[in-house]
Amino acid sequence: MPSATVITRASALAFLACLAGPAAYAQADAAPPSANAAAAWRATSRLGYAPTPASAQAADATPRAWALQQIDAAYAASRRPPAIPAELAGINAPLGDIARGFYAEREARKTRREANKPGAVMQNANAGPEKFSREMAQDAAAWRLMSCSDPALENPLLARMTEFWFNHLNVFVGKGPVRPFVGHYVVNVIRPNALGRFEDLLLASARHPAMLLYLDQAQSNNRGINENYARELMELHTLGVNSGYTQKDVRELARILTGWTVNLRDGEGFRFAERLHDKDGKVLLGRTFGSEGVAEGEEAIRYLARRPETARRISTRLASFFVADKPSPALVDRLAATFTATQGDIRAVMRTLVESPEFWAKDNTLFKTPLDFACSALTAAGGVKERRDIVQTLGFLAQAGQPMHGWQTPDGYKTDAGTWLAPEALTRRADYALALAQRTPEPSYLNAFFSTATRERIAREPAQLRAGLMLASPDFMRK
Repeated sequence: MPSATVITRASALAFLACLAGPAAYAQADAAPPSANAAAAWRATSRLGYAPTPASAQAADATPRAWALQQIDAAYAASRRPPAIPAELAGINAPLGDIARGFYAEREARKTRREANKPGAVMQNANAGPEKFSREMAQDAAAWRLMSCSDPALENPLLARMTEFWFNHLNVFVGKGPVRPFVGHYVVNVIRPNALGRFEDLLLASARHPAMLLYLDQAQSNNRGINENYARELMELHTLGVNSGYTQKDVRELARILTGWTVNLRDGEGFRFAERLHDKDGKVLLGRTFGSEGVAEGEEAIRYLARRPETARRISTRLASFFVADKPSPALVDRLAATFTATQGDIRAVMRTLVESPEFWAKDNTLFKTPLDFACSALTAAGGVKERRDIVQTLGFLAQAGQPMHGWQTPDGYKTDAGTWLAPEALTRRADYALALAQRTPEPSYLNAFFSTATRERIAREPAQLRAGLMLASPDFMRK
């Protein structure tokens, strides 16, 4: 006979399957919240992950003014060092320290392999170093979850922008040499440049070991050119695939960047190796580049960052992320105009975006990705309180198809509803919400943002289920 706990869970999932299904999702606008509450929900869940009791009150009073204030607040936060709990501080250690940990791990693994060979004398190998990269990856993921769900730890819009830019300049934590450097990449490349100038962000990414190793730029030199990074730099990071560049342009850019490599053993991270650089002339997109060493590559990257095709690509991606899966061409035009006029000032582009009528238009809907949903549920729960929250959330993200830092290809995760809105996925979200809610007081302040239908349906359920039902409701899955 099933236990009472199993029966309760089964009943709740049956209720959530009805409440959170596509049909209910489409009907969730019946008897919507007030106009100010709807605008406050939109602002707090798009320029952050979810309202807290404090931000809900502030945003509800003057949603548009509050939203614009967040841009300057996030920029100011990006100028300050990140607040990283002491137990996770290793992700922000100097690159030389991380590199030494990585090499110690390799030696420990080599020693263990030798010890396991037939006839080898057993040695007392220390297993600690063998876990270094895995622990660094876990700590980086933990910090992302803590920072996205606790405004006291990280500015919510800065956490959002960090997510956006990491996805745009994706590196894969599963590629061995990249793994221990992912956290350092997030903290020292993405976060401080998330609301600065795009070309500075792009250059910082180009010089970091995580990117140099992920796209094989570290192995490209005048004796053997590797085009991987140059291709993705043009196709994904700047111009876009249909912007008119040719394979010859990719080759020329790869030649320009020869010698851009890593020097981990000496703790430098990035190194320009003059002897490995192709010193002959190159022509990229009709522009001639001479032999100017590392400055040649820096100028090429800034040149790509300032191109009108780049302005349009970045603007389209920002509008898709913050406004609608298919944003209007008029909005993209305005964002691209701001991008060009300000030489890629991301803060100015975000101001144009938030001031646009499209950002506030009711018809421009967005559905939360699994990471969105997890961060918003944790925010409503008051942030990460114990290790179980992190383990449970990372497990949910892996099952839902969006493991943290786990997208293998450089194009990053998709963010549209067509990718993530499916009955099976909704049931998995409901399961996660119910588990998290077992340790969460009922976030009653969210009722102000829910439709009458959702509020009334949840109110009829037992008190111990309401927190989970609120987090799994169709209203909560939209932003």
